[in-house]
Amino acid sequence: MLENVSTAVMTALGLIRSLDGDLLAIVGLSLRVSLAAVGIAALLGLPFGAAVAVWRFPGRQVVIVILNALMGLPPVVVGLAVYLVLSRAGPLGAFGLLFTPTAMVLAQSLLVLPIIAAFTRQTIADLYEEYAEQFSSWGVSPGRAMGTLLWDGRFRLGTALLAGFGRASAEVGAVMIVGGNIRHATRVMTTTIALETSKGNLPLALALGLILMLLVLTVNTAAMVLQERGRRVHG
Repeated sequence: MLENVSTAVMTALGLIRSLDGDLLAIVGLSLRVSLAAVGIAALLGLPFGAAVAVWRFPGRQVVIVILNALMGLPPVVVGLAVYLVLSRAGPLGAFGLLFTPTAMVLAQSLLVLPIIAAFTRQTIADLYEEYAEQFSSWGVSPGRAMGTLLWDGRFRLGTALLAGFGRASAEVGAVMIVGGNIRHATRVMTTTIALETSKGNLPLALALGLILMLLVLTVNTAAMVLQERGRRVHG
């Protein structure tokens, strides 16, 4: 047993060293899908979270509670919802987006959006409270303050983006439902690991697992660096 595992590990390392074509294709698609999802979620989540932080409106606390609750949204529920919308009987079925990378980006965006928006709301709320007197004395409106606060909290918000990327890149359920795990089309690292492990193809699964772990380590290191830089800026 140990000999088989050792052989599988050595074969996996060989796949990485040789830059195996299938391996690179899977990793490349994973990165493209996750980065696109984080980009879309950031475009929506950063201004929305900042707006909830600085504006006072009826039902604001309810919005905050819902936003925080959505951070723990089950991926399979998101996948099912996107599947129903994109299926032939769904409102967007005519576009033929189901079982494409676009569908996977959409699903991951919905998973990442609450994380970025909630983190942004908390970060901007803390900064807004810190600068409230200055903004009041200068006559700065909440709308004008949003841009200043987003820039001032850029290092902290960078951590939110990295957290969102980590969530997206490690996701299995939603992308499996809407992507179908089709070879050379919608197969990403997490879904391939699940499939190849069930088939007994441990070398490829291990190679992708090692790359995914390295990616997670890189993201966490970058998050720590941004947090430290943010503390220095506001220290």
